[in-house]
Amino acid sequence: MIKKLTPWFMVMALFGLSVNAAAHTYFFSITELSVNAKKHNIEIIHQLTAHDIDHAIAQNQQIHFSAAHPDYENIIKQYIENKFQLVLNNTLLPLKWVGLEINKGKVIIYQTIKQQNNLAGLVVKNEILVDTYPKQINTVNYQDAALNGSLTFNRLQRTAKIASN
Repeated sequence: MIKKLTPWFMVMALFGLSVNAAAHTYFFSITELSVNAKKHNIEIIHQLTAHDIDHAIAQNQQIHFSAAHPDYENIIKQYIENKFQLVLNNTLLPLKWVGLEINKGKVIIYQTIKQQNNLAGLVVKNEILVDTYPKQINTVNYQDAALNGSLTFNRLQRTAKIASN
């Protein structure tokens, strides 16, 4: 009986490995920029695949890096602050780190910018993961009272400006 089942388990194991390898051929992040009119700020939410950002940081810093790392949040904070920036009138805007959470294999990062009521004219720099993954695509969806749209970033396109309508 065991001899009959062994080939079946081998096929299933190989199938499982090939599906796993093929399942992750796309690399992407999604960032939401939205104006909170009541608080007079921009709220920023980044969503990344946890093992992608963990691998990028491990490779970049030559360390073993995962959610178990004692300085996990601080290292991700430094990475995001270097790779994602907002500029208005040639001035780098100070992004306030709110925090992060890990949920179902995703790292969700929260930031804000105080006293901003609109997005027009904002220059977005998004280099998240593009140096590690050549096929990385970063999408930034934005919305305020007058504007709503998306910007796409990749290895070649790292900055874009939110134009007014």
